Amino acid sequence: MTEGKPARVRFAPSPTGRFHIGSARTALYDFLLARQSEGQFILRIEDTDRSRFDPQAEKEYYEALRWLGLKWDEGPDIGGPYSPYRQSERTEIYHQLTNELIAGGHAYYCFCTPERLKQVRQLQQKRKEPTRYDGLCRRLPPEEAQERALGGESHVIRFKTPQEGQTIAEDFLRGPITVDNHTIDDYILVKSSGMPVYHLAAMADDHLMKITHVLRGSEWLPTFPLHVLIYEAFGWEQPIWIHLSVLLNPSGKGKLSKRSAVDPKSGAKAVFVNDLREMGYLPQAVINWISLMGWSYDDHSEFFPMGDLIEKFSIEKLSPSPAAVNFSKLDHFNGLYIRSLSTDELAEQLLPFFTAAEIDADLTEIKALVPLIQERIRTLDEAVDMAGFFFQPDVHPEPSELIGKKMSAQESARAAERAHEVIQALSESELAQLEGALRDLADELGIKAGQLFGILRVAVTGQKVSPPLIESMVIIGKEIVLARIERAAAILNSFE
Repeated sequence: MTEGKPARVRFAPSPTGRFHIGSARTALYDFLLARQSEGQFILRIEDTDRSRFDPQAEKEYYEALRWLGLKWDEGPDIGGPYSPYRQSERTEIYHQLTNELIAGGHAYYCFCTPERLKQVRQLQQKRKEPTRYDGLCRRLPPEEAQERALGGESHVIRFKTPQEGQTIAEDFLRGPITVDNHTIDDYILVKSSGMPVYHLAAMADDHLMKITHVLRGSEWLPTFPLHVLIYEAFGWEQPIWIHLSVLLNPSGKGKLSKRSAVDPKSGAKAVFVNDLREMGYLPQAVINWISLMGWSYDDHSEFFPMGDLIEKFSIEKLSPSPAAVNFSKLDHFNGLYIRSLSTDELAEQLLPFFTAAEIDADLTEIKALVPLIQERIRTLDEAVDMAGFFFQPDVHPEPSELIGKKMSAQESARAAERAHEVIQALSESELAQLEGALRDLADELGIKAGQLFGILRVAVTGQKVSPPLIESMVIIGKEIVLARIERAAAILNSFE
């Protein structure tokens, strides 16, 4: 593709497992390149491995892409000029192309049984040789091979790799990769079931769908020269190949794994996009976070809403260097995006989390809480832990936490009882001015205001960390506040 022309890019998952943040990163970079160049972002489902295909996984991919805001222009659900966009519905196309390769001397029928291939592999391992196909069926006369295949003998179709010379595979990020052809295996293109493998189907679809840039994981680098050879065998123009960097564990050691990214509270795996959603992360934050896993605009900028990403993204600033996944950075971004929301927007985002926690809260009630918690939460689900006490008929604090700092249980009980009297004397409308009265009470009792507020915070909210105490008491209401303080005083008086 020449510079300045629209890019046609594809995100082509194999729905055999859950939607990983590595896949989300590939989809995002595809999307950004398409939008920036006013091109097309294509969704293609690579489902030729029917034994591992999972319809639920495919559904998760659709849901996660939509949640992230990565809207595709062509795909299985909406069609497009190069339909179908599901590989299992394109088998006739692959069969025709396979026949072209065989006729041109670039592929051949292989009748070797699994038992023979196992013996070959074991012998090569014993000799400490590279394990690869030994080329037995490559030497069969084409007419004989075709007759055996047409006669129904079980077979696969292999690519006939050139045995001499070199292949130069040009990666946009790494430059030319030169490989001696005799080191490249005769890979299987079509299985005995008649289904093509990735090496054939993906190359064919990328060409036929006029894909200009192929962005994919670095795990495809070992077979990259094969893919270049397949393009050359057909006489097709190469796309721009971009192999993205490896994602590492937060420690920077080893490839990112599920075990390295488990939320200790819920057990949710933070490597999966839908789990991040359930853990209370906003799509804007996830997008911002994954955009920086292998791309940077400059040495200091990090906050990139989608519009800014589309404007500033360029494949020239992608890096081939491995990128360690930083989950604390995701928390940071999520906090920033939470604080950027309006009261109404945040309340609407929070409502499903309160509902999921079986807390009977309506939108109006949650809106009243937003000013108290918006600056304090990093994830949406933290709001439930922080503010659930507003909606509970009662709270059950740890008795020991009711005792004021450097105070005895009896001193704390006396402070709670006196605070009860002060609040009892105020009208509902006067609660907003309660702080001054409580500070005066602390002076009267000879304790610090922080000691008194600490006792009342645990008594009223059930927790040592909460939204602002006085504002919380105003929202809860005088009657419930008094009942909770009275109960706390009784607990404190029961201490021996």
